[in-house]
Amino acid sequence: MKVLAFGTSNSRNSINQKLARYSAAQIDDAIDNVNITLLDIHDLEMPIFSEEREKESGIPAFAHDFYQAIGEADAIVISFAEYNGSYTSAYKNLFDWASRIDMKVYQDKPMIMLATSPGPSGAQSVLAAAEGSAPFFAADVKGALSLPNFFDNFDVEKGVVTDETFNQKLNEVISAL
Repeated sequence: MKVLAFGTSNSRNSINQKLARYSAAQIDDAIDNVNITLLDIHDLEMPIFSEEREKESGIPAFAHDFYQAIGEADAIVISFAEYNGSYTSAYKNLFDWASRIDMKVYQDKPMIMLATSPGPSGAQSVLAAAEGSAPFFAADVKGALSLPNFFDNFDVEKGVVTDETFNQKLNEVISAL
């Protein structure tokens, strides 16, 4: 099984990237023959989407790379960072460009949606938005989980979630893949 995992922040210190990496490792522990690809969207920055840019220059290669990475995966783990109650501009731009290739960006792949933040909301607003729009973009969401208070519930040194309730729910979602 090929698993594509990424956080939707372009920060090199993204806590959502850490949560995506951890969750992908849990899949690797639970399922035999897993090959994990960790994507860093920081490496896929493009001009801000506009119809004019698309007409002038076409769809950037990074958008094609992103769409292809999804297509090559058997399952996807996305951890959504929340900026001002919504998607990060880096992810929204990448997604908008990819949707110009095909509106079915997620290509009917089984998916685990996650979100975390330093505060008690755990980025639930963006997670709800992502889960609500998922059917329009051909996502087969197996589960959506939020980890609140990241620094209280994640051991950064060890790279593990310490909240056992979250871990139990994550294992239940993984079993649905």
